[in-house]
Amino acid sequence: MSEWLRAAGHSICQPGKAEVVIVNTCSVTAEADRAARAFIRRAHRLNPEARILVTGCYAQRAPQELAALKGVAAVVGNSHKAFAPEIALGLARQISSKTVDGFPQNIELIQIKAAQAASAPPQVVWADDRFAHSFLEEAQVLPGLQTRPNLKIQEGCGNRCTFCVIPQTRGPSRSLSLAAVLRHVDGFVAAGGNELVLSGINLGRWGRDLKTDHAASKQTLAWLVRQILHRSSLPRLRLSSIEPMDWDEELIALMAEFGGTRLARHAHLPLQSGSDAVLRRMHRRYRPWHYAEKVEMLLRVADPELTLGADVMVGFPGETDSEFKETVEMVRSLPFGYLHLFPFSARPGTRGWALHAETPVPAAVVRERMGVLRDLAIEKTRTHRQRFIGLELDAITLHTQPELERNGRTAALTENFLPLELAGLLGGNQLIRVRVSAINPEGSLIAAGVLERKPQYGAATISV
Repeated sequence: MSEWLRAAGHSICQPGKAEVVIVNTCSVTAEADRAARAFIRRAHRLNPEARILVTGCYAQRAPQELAALKGVAAVVGNSHKAFAPEIALGLARQISSKTVDGFPQNIELIQIKAAQAASAPPQVVWADDRFAHSFLEEAQVLPGLQTRPNLKIQEGCGNRCTFCVIPQTRGPSRSLSLAAVLRHVDGFVAAGGNELVLSGINLGRWGRDLKTDHAASKQTLAWLVRQILHRSSLPRLRLSSIEPMDWDEELIALMAEFGGTRLARHAHLPLQSGSDAVLRRMHRRYRPWHYAEKVEMLLRVADPELTLGADVMVGFPGETDSEFKETVEMVRSLPFGYLHLFPFSARPGTRGWALHAETPVPAAVVRERMGVLRDLAIEKTRTHRQRFIGLELDAITLHTQPELERNGRTAALTENFLPLELAGLLGGNQLIRVRVSAINPEGSLIAAGVLERKPQYGAATISV
């Protein structure tokens, strides 16, 4: 949205000085909803004259809640997110013309809420459950504010996990075409980009909604990754979170073939629970032993230098002490490099909402269990990172924070997804090779200097 509006001649500034404030919301937890409301209220206090446009998942799930907040002039659900930049321009035209007109005329108005005051502009809501005007493809992905930007190639989710509101807020799975993906990758490389991250709401389901053509009998994520690596000169590709059941043999084989060179040895497999009974109540499509088998296969082909990450949910309705212990033991048994820990949050409209009403886990118990897993996660992370002391690793330099820069150090990220501090000052987006000498108290790897600066791959260096 920023790129679209910038191209239309508008500039980005802080909310206190803006004419239009766009708030892109999350709704995956109750805390995300609360944070969104707090930000909107704060933006209105700082700048009462600004028109606030709210979009994203909260805007899709509960548009009227947001339309009722002071300062909100438009609510645009994910179903109509393609029109959000144009609607923002309409708000800007309202300000310049001092009228309530200015919204684009070719957009179906789903609902108009009367203004609280006659002098205020109406609050307009665009949201429905058809997702006909949700967009997937964004402006050309370039190395800039992020040296390793995300290229979102998939939207929506067809799974029906009992705790998750995403199918309601994002709609069914939709994929970016191969041609569009390659266009983004080529543009990124042409602009000097070195590492690109493929992302999606349910990334492993990419291609299942696309019509096949003569080039492929079946378009899958593994097929797409191979096309990118064979048909572009991208130096390094990284995969974001992929569900355990979507790590098929072909995708794992790509890790064996390209892992550590052009495919980052980093795999994030959401776990959620190590208890079979809890996974069944969650309607997750794998069992604990399936998960362990996928991890074993990945480690076998990518060697122990692969960094394994997972999401783990604590306090799912009805989770007993013994079920939680199963999760702890499973986490302890696998070589995780990091964990993302979440307390269960009941979301309206999901089966988990009703389960929480029937068999909630007390908040004090959730806090205690979170503490146990947090301590274990710290231990697992440190153990994983310590094994790299004395070893050589490839890395990419990042935009270094001023405090670190003042100390004469550069921030970087290793190929296998470990934070690194490097002695000396280097600009971002450089591929380097270093030898790890230590770990600092914050857990980042330390390197004394650069062993090698790696050239970018060129089209002539790639064998197709």
